[in-house]
Amino acid sequence: MDSKDDVAKTLALGGSKHVFRKWLFLLGGLFFFVIVAAYTMGAFGRSSGPIYVTETAAIADFDVIVTGTGTVEPTNLVEISSELSGTLAEVHVDYNDRVSVGTVLASLDTTKLEAQLAVSKASLDAAIARVSMAEASLHEAREIYQTTLDLEERGVTPHLVFIEREARFLRSQAEVQSAIADRALAEANLDLQQAELAKACICSPVDGVVLNRAVDPGQIVASALSAPVLFTVAEDLSQMELRLDIDEADIGQIEVGQSALFTVDAYDDRTFPATIVQMRFAPETVDGIVTYKGILEIDNSDLLLRPGMTATADITVKEIRNALVVPNAALRYAPPVLIKEDAASKERSGLLGILIPDGPGAGLSRADSGTVWVLGSDGPREVAVETGASDGRVTEVLSGDIAADVALITEQIDE
Repeated sequence: MDSKDDVAKTLALGGSKHVFRKWLFLLGGLFFFVIVAAYTMGAFGRSSGPIYVTETAAIADFDVIVTGTGTVEPTNLVEISSELSGTLAEVHVDYNDRVSVGTVLASLDTTKLEAQLAVSKASLDAAIARVSMAEASLHEAREIYQTTLDLEERGVTPHLVFIEREARFLRSQAEVQSAIADRALAEANLDLQQAELAKACICSPVDGVVLNRAVDPGQIVASALSAPVLFTVAEDLSQMELRLDIDEADIGQIEVGQSALFTVDAYDDRTFPATIVQMRFAPETVDGIVTYKGILEIDNSDLLLRPGMTATADITVKEIRNALVVPNAALRYAPPVLIKEDAASKERSGLLGILIPDGPGAGLSRADSGTVWVLGSDGPREVAVETGASDGRVTEVLSGDIAADVALITEQIDE
């Protein structure tokens, strides 16, 4: 019984070893096939040449454009405040109302100011009366003095009487001067009160449109520390300006008089013309980015544009006509540069050499913006060129051994 069990175990063990050897043989064959296929494909890929993507040089026109963003603003925006403190009795205008010079926008309660004006008028009347009284006294004193002087010369009047009447005459002259000065002071006070009363009327200094109204009747205006803005009036919405932020890298190309086209989000399918009328020297720095403000004149006679709209403008800084141009991709292209294998790479063999056939540094390139690669019948050829202006897609060629319709390599695809 035991011998039969031993025989069965021996047969089972032999069968397992046979299956194991079979699987080991299959795996080894599969691994060899993969190695051979990889080597064959690599060798095939290395033997075939690269595929070149080309574009042709051409004679073309293009414009050099500088882009900036900014906002549409009225040419003259006036913020109207009140010089006086007080209670607003009336507000006469609202948003979008058209106003002209002198239009009353709002009025302060003038009860106190009118009372002060009445006091000033009364003071002036009293001062005028005192001048008349002083002049009458002067006239009397002058007549008495002249009579006394005649008597003094004849020796009839005592000398002390003459001195007293002469002093009275001089005092009368001084009283007249004092009364005249008091009258001038009263007139000045009256003018002051009239000016204060006039300031109670908050009026428009320009012809325009009310953009903002920040007050209501009954509101108290306190202008002791800073005058609050009560109304904002745009002088003329048919003539507006675009305040554009231009990057410092582009500022050297911008000049007054250049034309531009801009768009706003409200009208995506429409462009608006503008002209640069001012370039400000003061820099503006936001988050480390330096820009300069350009002012562009806008004709808004159709009133489509509104204050505060965000605009993106393209400024034409140069117009290139009938020039030989090449695609910028051709200036960026350079063939791969293979670094020579060192001693360590030459010693590679076996599986590592098969799976990584190229040396380190394969595929590196050195682009030169002053050269292009021409694809001829004898293969790629490097040509030096002198470049000019560019619009970001093509670049003007000023000199170089190329002509229109020449195929220029822009990309290389290695199989």
